[in-house]
Amino acid sequence: MKVRIKKLHENAVIPSYAKPGDAGLDLTATSKSYDRHHNVVYGTGLAFEIPEGYVGLLFPRSSNFRYNVLLTNSVGVLDSGYRGEVMFKYRCGSYSGADYKIGDRIGQLIILPYPQVEFELADELSETERGAGGYGSTGR
Repeated sequence: MKVRIKKLHENAVIPSYAKPGDAGLDLTATSKSYDRHHNVVYGTGLAFEIPEGYVGLLFPRSSNFRYNVLLTNSVGVLDSGYRGEVMFKYRCGSYSGADYKIGDRIGQLIILPYPQVEFELADELSETERGAGGYGSTGR
């Protein structure tokens, strides 16, 4: 699948897979700023043209455990109609110097197809073994 990409910053790095078989494409920071809530905002200097019927999902990288940061929206959603810069917003912990720097790989992008869902109102739902059991109901 080909996805159009635009460099918005001269130092932007075209995403790539680190290893064969990887699902996530690594994204690199080209800018770093802070919002009014003291979250750190990293720009990638890239904009994408995700095809209709697909979504880009933005995740932290597995090496994120080394840093004292937490992606503020858990998973970012890059809709097919969005053409702006892809950015990551992280909440920083209590000590300084433990976040990403410009030039670091700050997250990963996974592009997946998704169905168009149409809801059908029902008076009853089918029975299952789990039923309405919520958190912890599976015993694990």
